[in-house]
Amino acid sequence: MSHRSAHLRRGTLVAVTAATLLAPTAVGAVPAPAPAVFTAGSPTPSPSGPDVRALTPAVARQLDTSVERVMREANVPGVTVGIWTPGQPDYVRSFGVADKASGRKMTPDLFMRIGSETKTFTVTALLQLADQGKVGLDDPIGRYVDGVPNGDRITLRQLAGMRSGLFNYTEDDDFFKALTSDPQRPFTPQQLLDYAFRHPVLFEPGQKFFYSNTNLILLGLVVEKESGQRLGDYFAQHILGPAGMKDTVFPTGSEFPAPHAQGYTDQTADGKVAETAGWNPSWGWAAGAMISTLDDLHTWAPTVATGQLPDGRRMISPAMQEQRLVTPATPIPGAGYGLGIFDVQGWIGHNGSLPGYESLTIYLPSTRTSVVVLLNTDIGHDDEEPSTLVGQAITQIISPQHVFDLPAQPSAR
Repeated sequence: MSHRSAHLRRGTLVAVTAATLLAPTAVGAVPAPAPAVFTAGSPTPSPSGPDVRALTPAVARQLDTSVERVMREANVPGVTVGIWTPGQPDYVRSFGVADKASGRKMTPDLFMRIGSETKTFTVTALLQLADQGKVGLDDPIGRYVDGVPNGDRITLRQLAGMRSGLFNYTEDDDFFKALTSDPQRPFTPQQLLDYAFRHPVLFEPGQKFFYSNTNLILLGLVVEKESGQRLGDYFAQHILGPAGMKDTVFPTGSEFPAPHAQGYTDQTADGKVAETAGWNPSWGWAAGAMISTLDDLHTWAPTVATGQLPDGRRMISPAMQEQRLVTPATPIPGAGYGLGIFDVQGWIGHNGSLPGYESLTIYLPSTRTSVVVLLNTDIGHDDEEPSTLVGQAITQIISPQHVFDLPAQPSAR
């Protein structure tokens, strides 16, 4: 959704947000095909099948040309793309500039804000606590957080699956004004919930899909309460450390590790393009505040899609991962949403978008292919998010049977 509507655009489902800001609009339920399920405990598929083309020099040139075309047409300053399939050459490229003023080049080592991809970490934390018996996915949120509308009936599972019916705080007009009038302003989780809870619930719990960042703020509070740790500390100890993701951080303010790309957005009070590297992402918190790099997201793509750490240990149990990957249909054609994760035409993962930055991290189980896309703008083109345009262009070439396509959604990712 554009800034002109006084709502933050959401970065897509997931991929799908992932926090441009963080979520999709309210839409009616789609009658449903059987949910797609990829079972974490099933045999690892062979990478030799036809689902992904061999990454020959000719295919690499096609990818270069296609990404550069999207950049020209959508006026994207800088993009980094990584594609990895076991047994195939890697494709890692950066295009354009990280900073338009200085002309500094985009490079694969830059730190980038990843918006709604944060949701995959928050829900992973929740599932770990469920594995330990500290929470139940079918517990009501009111058992953990007071003052939630329908809190006695909305379950943790419904929050993680975007089926709670709670209003999305990033679509509140006063929130938009507060953020854009002072982008360095810190927000607390309670302030974010206050913006949401002054609106009526949109539908009965579980009735349909509606992407709401409010859900993830609540789940972040549950993780903190039941783990006894601050959310960033929990991530570091139980997810990032075990996965070896040393360059992924959960900031507490506007701090941004160097080197990083400058971001560019038109989600501003006057609609003019602004630089956003110094903006405070606390408004996204458990729904969209994280920072990462290409290499770390390369690690995360198969880890979150399979529930297995790089060293072979389980991040969450196979049974819990199987529940995560039950992805009921959404109103978005070809896209299902599980517990904090999307399945878009067979690609498992999430996208992210917040002012100035977009990202996409997806995994194709049949070939064990990982794709990561990082951009330093969230300014849309023909009502499409730039990360979706790049993801679509890439997958049309490498996996024509599995073309990633996720229409732009409203609000923060």
